Amino acid sequence: MENLQEEVLPERIIDEEYKTRRPISPGAEKWLFRPISCLDHGFVVLKDYLGNDSAIVEAARVSYGKGTKSVNEDIGLIRYLRRHLHTTPSEMVEFKFQCKMPIFVARQWIRHRTASVNEYSGRYSEMPNEFYLPDEAVLRKQSPTNKQGRADDLTPANKKKVLEALSEVYGLSFDYYENFLKSDIGLAKELARIHLPLATYTEWYWKIDLHNLMHFLALRLDSHAQHEIQVFGQAMARIINDSVPIAYKAFEDYTLTAMRLSGPEIEFIKNYQLGNEDSTRAEILEKFKNRRETDELMEKLEKLGFF
Repeated sequence: MENLQEEVLPERIIDEEYKTRRPISPGAEKWLFRPISCLDHGFVVLKDYLGNDSAIVEAARVSYGKGTKSVNEDIGLIRYLRRHLHTTPSEMVEFKFQCKMPIFVARQWIRHRTASVNEYSGRYSEMPNEFYLPDEAVLRKQSPTNKQGRADDLTPANKKKVLEALSEVYGLSFDYYENFLKSDIGLAKELARIHLPLATYTEWYWKIDLHNLMHFLALRLDSHAQHEIQVFGQAMARIINDSVPIAYKAFEDYTLTAMRLSGPEIEFIKNYQLGNEDSTRAEILEKFKNRRETDELMEKLEKLGFF
């Protein structure tokens, strides 16, 4: 085995700029320990990383070092892997973030179960006096067609009313919290926190491999995602774009700006003469018998330039 290691796994050359043998990403180095502000009190900061674009290529070829392939061949390989959903080489690259967000954002975020997470403990430490107060621009009415989305703007008077009410509730909640803890009541921290709102900020360390991070970004950068978590996705995307630019461009081309067509959708496009928008919608609805599928196909046809 020792002879095999000497033959197949030659010692890495020290990177003179960083004085290390580990693969370095200049783009990731640029972002280390530099927080990106998110919402009013939140942030995303890259704390550590493992690997770069070359690490994806090395894993795919099961080799070490720079190898004998050209840069263009490396780019082609990474794009091929992403295009054909060969994801395990991307799992060899990892990122560790420290993130601070409102609890309701964290509860959406934690549904992505493919990361290692260590969250701030309200049982051990006192909760911060920090609550998410939305910007006026994001205060909108409930969408009549999307049960988890927003629609029209609130009136300026109603926006003011919402923000004043939230500020009042936050202040009152934290006053009670402090009173529970620090008065003669002396309530345990794990109980004193239970009335605090979902807008309270929490933070965590979040470590994830590149493949699963891209799955997270594909969902959370989507225009249908909740605005508040989109903000955190956009911050991470900036870091990943700089850290693994070849892989991120492939992700952008084959996931973010791409679309999937189902078998019935392809069949419809092949066999139906597309008319104006109203008649086409009626044809699709008749064919699919489902309003949501009809809306989704209409969006795709619009993106393809039919309307």
